[in-house]
Amino acid sequence: MKTFADKVIEFNRNLQFSGDLPDGFEVMNPYLDNPETMMVMKEFYHKYYNDLSRRKFLIGINPSRHGAGVTGVPFTDTKRLESVCGIRMNSARTHEVSSVVVYDMIAEYGGPEEFYHDVYINSPFPLAIVRKTKNGWLNANYYDDKRLFEAVKDFMIDSLKKHISLGVDTSEVFILGKKNAEFISALNKEAQLFEKMTVLEHPRYIQQYKSKEKQLYIDKYILALKK
Repeated sequence: MKTFADKVIEFNRNLQFSGDLPDGFEVMNPYLDNPETMMVMKEFYHKYYNDLSRRKFLIGINPSRHGAGVTGVPFTDTKRLESVCGIRMNSARTHEVSSVVVYDMIAEYGGPEEFYHDVYINSPFPLAIVRKTKNGWLNANYYDDKRLFEAVKDFMIDSLKKHISLGVDTSEVFILGKKNAEFISALNKEAQLFEKMTVLEHPRYIQQYKSKEKQLYIDKYILALKK
């Protein structure tokens, strides 16, 4: 029987977006762009998800080009991948703002073994999206442009259904970011995926705008996820 890890690895291995995007947007697929990403991603899931346990589902927006856009592990830059998870990535060194908050929360939750035993994190659009600007390519969210959302909407619903098939609890889903929750709520009405949605502040928002109150938000995460 396939473990949770086997199913996630298979999902990631087969990830491919072939739709047309509006001008100025591109999708980054780390599994195609860097062979080491596939290696460290597999090592991560075999380390923490190599079982048949059912998990709570924590949903982000879409990966950043410095987090899962490099490591293949949601909200995990190369710093946290090595210092907390013990998995070194040689071909890249990244720092991601959201990763700091998430791993501070994971430490208080009980550490990565306990957290990842209980929780699966991913995104409705599980590949990084970048937008061309005069200063180069920058992170983009799937909802930043109406045409972009329409271009990825069906792929997002399909991805969410595939995440559910891994073995996550659909009675309550945890959404990171209020705007993200608005869009996922609309998708949920259409596709009937989850019974209840609990909205939590996005880690990037916490670190950028509420860093002095970070502990309050970490407590809120843990109360929601452990109840």
